[in-house]
Amino acid sequence: MSDTAYYIISAVFVIGVLSGIALMSKVKYAVTGNFLSAVCMAGAIIITMIKYDILPVWLLWASMAAGTVISLIWIYKVKMIEMPQLVAVYNGFGGAASAFVAILTLVNGSALSVFSLITSGLAMAVGLVTLTGSLVAAGKLARIIDGKQIVLKGHSVISNTLLVLSLASVVAIGFGAIDTIALVIVCSLVSAAFGVIFSIRVGGADMPITISLLNSFSGVAGAIAGLAVSDILLVTIGGIVGASGLLLTQIMCRAMNRSLSDILLGGHKGSGPAQEEPESVSQTPEESNEEVPAETDVRDVLRQAKNIIIIPGYGMALSQAQMLVRQLSDKLEENGATVKFAIHPVAGRMPGHMNVLLCEADIPYDKLYELESINDEFKDCDLAIIIGANDVVNSAARYRKDTPIYGMPVLNADLAKHAIICNYDLKPGYAGVDNPLYSKKTGVTFMLGDAKDSLAKLIEMI
Repeated sequence: MSDTAYYIISAVFVIGVLSGIALMSKVKYAVTGNFLSAVCMAGAIIITMIKYDILPVWLLWASMAAGTVISLIWIYKVKMIEMPQLVAVYNGFGGAASAFVAILTLVNGSALSVFSLITSGLAMAVGLVTLTGSLVAAGKLARIIDGKQIVLKGHSVISNTLLVLSLASVVAIGFGAIDTIALVIVCSLVSAAFGVIFSIRVGGADMPITISLLNSFSGVAGAIAGLAVSDILLVTIGGIVGASGLLLTQIMCRAMNRSLSDILLGGHKGSGPAQEEPESVSQTPEESNEEVPAETDVRDVLRQAKNIIIIPGYGMALSQAQMLVRQLSDKLEENGATVKFAIHPVAGRMPGHMNVLLCEADIPYDKLYELESINDEFKDCDLAIIIGANDVVNSAARYRKDTPIYGMPVLNADLAKHAIICNYDLKPGYAGVDNPLYSKKTGVTFMLGDAKDSLAKLIEMI
């Protein structure tokens, strides 16, 4: 195949991928967009094999068949609740693929230009950072590793030292300072270690941002690997993934009022002055003498409320209670209430986690509202129903500077006339910060335990 034909066909596939991404931003065409992008990626693989005359190589087909079988198994085995860690693993696979391409390019023994050497080294470094960082993130999400921030003694010094060593080894590879294989080993080890060190420091509500950033890294690694092997299609597709992931990361950082450096380096600065701590929430949940209202009171609240906002969180995903949430919403609407869903940008454990689950339950997308568009409505809201959410409704983010969530915009559930909290218990959320809403003396009802059981009780009360 001529270079011209390859470039033209590659351009068609790139346009197809971009069109698929555009369609995925529209709920009605999201499935079509995802399918279009997948078909274009499959086509890109085939056209690359034709271009480099490796289409008859049976080992490649065997590898793709194995990958397809594994994916089909995961379709049926992986639950929706496990989607965040699966996304993290996929990011790691992308980084690993780029790293392997770079390593093979460096050790194949052929003469390479300085540009090819440096880009190969960079692809290897970024790919391995993505791999180990993603594995740590997946481990945290699966609770194999402690989900909270893990800060080592001299953590910043260790992290910065590893980063400098990684970059220095890449430069050394480019200029052939010493044996290439030895440099590849050194660069691989320090880059992999850096990925672990930077990921273990991230915890709490910052995990969705980390997943998004690692997704961007996987694309960047692919694009750099494309430069190393002079493949324009790989450069372009990797660039699309890297740019879209970075854009999403920036959007989420702005939504949390955080900088990316604060998240990666363990800071928690927020902009703007801290609000004064309300007297009604100055005590801890353990100090509160509030009594849970009787069932008849809860029934009255549910039946009389006409303006209701439901706030889903990770607990809903953990309980797989999204179908019951739909039933509750339908019952409330049959009772004459207006029901809206408030979606925090970092609710759950990956970008769009709540949107995916609620759409699975066939809840109309026009009922889902982002934080900025619904937060002012809480003060006029008759009832806020919190389902497995904590950090995203934690008003401590407004005034407690010593917490990792300070400065993060939160949903104003504490301003609703009444709140029903369907959480498993009264322990702090993923960020480890006590929620002052639990200490309000009036206007709060606790439905503790499994979210499915709590929602079933609420449905029976209507």
